[in-house]
Amino acid sequence: MHILLAASAFNSLTQRVHAELRERGHSVAVDLALPGTRLADAVARHRPDLVLAPMLKTAIPPEVFTAHTCLVVHPGPVGDRGPSSLDWAVGDGATRWAVTVLQAEAEMDAGDVWASVECPLPPVAKSDAYRGEIADAALAAVVLAVDRFASGTYTPRPQYTGRTRPPMRQEHRRIDWQRDATDTVVRTLRAADSRPGVLDDLLGGRWYLHGGHPEDGLRGRPGELLATRAGAVCRATADGAVWIPELRAVRLPGQPAPVKLPATLALGGLLPALPELPAPAWADAGAPAAGRRTWSDISYREEGAAGFLSFSFPGGAMGTDHCRRLLAAYREACTRPTSVLVLGGGRDFFSNGIHLGIIEAAPDPAAESWANIHAMNDLVEAVLTTTDRLVVAALGGNAAAGGAMLALAADEVWCRSGAVLNPHYRLMGLHGSEYWTYTLPRRTGGAAAKRLTAEALPVGAEAARRLGLVDRTIECTPQAFTDETARLAVRLANWPATHSRIAGKKARREVDEQLRPLAAYREAELDRMREAFDDPAAPYHALRRAFVRKEPPGATPGHLASRVPGRRVPAAPRREGVTAPAEQNRAAGTAGC
Repeated sequence: MHILLAASAFNSLTQRVHAELRERGHSVAVDLALPGTRLADAVARHRPDLVLAPMLKTAIPPEVFTAHTCLVVHPGPVGDRGPSSLDWAVGDGATRWAVTVLQAEAEMDAGDVWASVECPLPPVAKSDAYRGEIADAALAAVVLAVDRFASGTYTPRPQYTGRTRPPMRQEHRRIDWQRDATDTVVRTLRAADSRPGVLDDLLGGRWYLHGGHPEDGLRGRPGELLATRAGAVCRATADGAVWIPELRAVRLPGQPAPVKLPATLALGGLLPALPELPAPAWADAGAPAAGRRTWSDISYREEGAAGFLSFSFPGGAMGTDHCRRLLAAYREACTRPTSVLVLGGGRDFFSNGIHLGIIEAAPDPAAESWANIHAMNDLVEAVLTTTDRLVVAALGGNAAAGGAMLALAADEVWCRSGAVLNPHYRLMGLHGSEYWTYTLPRRTGGAAAKRLTAEALPVGAEAARRLGLVDRTIECTPQAFTDETARLAVRLANWPATHSRIAGKKARREVDEQLRPLAAYREAELDRMREAFDDPAAPYHALRRAFVRKEPPGATPGHLASRVPGRRVPAAPRREGVTAPAEQNRAAGTAGC
């Protein structure tokens, strides 16, 4: 079928749906719900067999849903209604949730049900769960609903009862630092991640707080700041403390939208003298053996001959400092007597490359861009030149741009089945670096590398495996990915052939270096990057500004609005007496029904 995705943004779930439907042989186009645009016009242009809304904040107009089958993905169980469904679930501490695909009608979220899939809801941030368990359930529900629609025989079930919960506003998110316990504060912060954040007073100003991690080892007067760590601030609660990684200033009249930044950078000179507490140097932060909960964005542990260097940066963005700290940790991990080193392995984002928010807020964005890309390149180079062990990049979540290329620097790339890759830079107006002109073609071949970087479309895990971007896909829940990765890594470390692979790796690197040194790839890539960084009129600067300040595009980008064909798959056998939906539509004289 030809399916039109109606979405408020091409966010992670919309990307995953886009990739999965193409993988299943459908052609897919996207129409973004932007100011001044009409979905009815897009439907008239595309004449889709089905309209699907994976993430739509506005109502589908009656002239569309009365003439076409329009399916809406709602992140809640049957009968749950309202725009803040997942916010309430996380804030209330729900442990089970669901995603429902329902038919659009006049009353929001009240339409007939085409599919509903339950899922666990672990104690993680809303955006983390949305990209993980919620996205898994959403994909299962979408595939089931689309297959049911395609059959032409399924009758959706009506909703007889429902509960509409109000939008979760800042008055519902308010933290009482004098009375609220750590767990309450953490749930409140998690329910607001990554948007809109929790509005709060801090050091005489108004800020949106983003992210929250419990801390049991520090105490202080409730509400006061106690310490800093890796750009985050630690704030006392009624019975403990929480780490808050990011802040966003309140927008002032006539000013551009503020950028979300590491908390210490956002506060700047307002920040009092506080101790910088280093993260635990060994084992997972918050491990049960430690006897308490704390937080770190980088941690290291070992199981036998396998080492695990984990990292988790908000939004997957890696600023200059993130890169340098991770590089230092990587070099330290390489001194350990292991034969396999796993990089990543967490449940959410692997990496999305350089930190555009920090760059945008810098006094000289061009200079910060240059420093950031060099720091990112230094990290990738360290991975590429590691010849005394196998390096595995473990992607529990999505990766894009330079973060995807960081993964490709490893000897093997393991990817959870629900992850999405965006191995391109074009949409930010950049040529790209991180040695991609070396690593991408050697995995996919030159023609596929050129197509991936030019089309700039998301790639699902299974398609990435077929292309050579990924060596192994792991079918598991987001919560199970770390343990499953560890099991496989220990087995790889104990495999007799691993040591011969390491020896062969060193020889191949020497041959590649003779053919063309890594320094030559880096220099050629950075020459192109410098052109964009140093030219104030280059598209990169406007695109970066629009991205970090959440400015909507003027129109749906052409590469999304165009019909994107899926894989060629055998046609489903026609059963006697059953008419395909597209033929039903044409018989009724409409573009869809």
